[in-house]
Amino acid sequence: MIPNPIGLKKRMREGQQILGASLSADTDSDRIRAVVDSGPYEFISVDSQHSALSEKRLLSFCGLCNNLGVFVQFRIKHTRNAYLIGNYLDLGPCGVEVPQTELDETVVESLKSFYFPPEGGRSFGGRARQGAADHLDPVDYGAWWNTYGILWMQIESVEAVTRAHILAKPGVDCLSFGPTDLMFSLKGHPNHHLKTVDDCVAYVARSLEGTGVSVCHRIGSSENRQKFVDMGVTVLLESASI
Repeated sequence: MIPNPIGLKKRMREGQQILGASLSADTDSDRIRAVVDSGPYEFISVDSQHSALSEKRLLSFCGLCNNLGVFVQFRIKHTRNAYLIGNYLDLGPCGVEVPQTELDETVVESLKSFYFPPEGGRSFGGRARQGAADHLDPVDYGAWWNTYGILWMQIESVEAVTRAHILAKPGVDCLSFGPTDLMFSLKGHPNHHLKTVDDCVAYVARSLEGTGVSVCHRIGSSENRQKFVDMGVTVLLESASI
């Protein structure tokens, strides 16, 4: 059974445990359904940072997922593309992840492009955007989207980890980890009090307690779930296993 994505943002802000799976945008409808059922997973993450992904392919993939009622979290190609978030959302994703976030300016730009006024400055348009058929009035649609769409900022450096509480500005739903790039960063700071990726995850989880901002980690397989739950991670992103 495909989970109902309505209320996912609220549940995330309440710190409830949420499970997602990473898929290629080339995945067909039958496999999307099979993967979501196997978790059961509550969202699918699709990537353009490290994958070839055209706007037409993203549009098609989001259309398939929308027909199945599957929430799509989309990682954009580069931090500097934060100003394009509204354009990406017009193609059908339900949420956005911004990679390699370190600067306040990146978060501010992302918030502006993600939310409709008065919370942000996203432009209204795009027939493929989520919920377009159910919210025909622009003001009604903007109010609905601002309580539905999910914005992640990905932290992948020691500098970002130690500033997590600052990057978690109002409107940010989740800070996600990029463990491999963070590992490189840690090697460049051998005298830092945070020595491992696990140290960083636990540190951020503690620093965000009570803020309503979740912590996401790419955990690989389901065998690692409890380890990260015990650290305070509430959004678990796995590699699809079927």
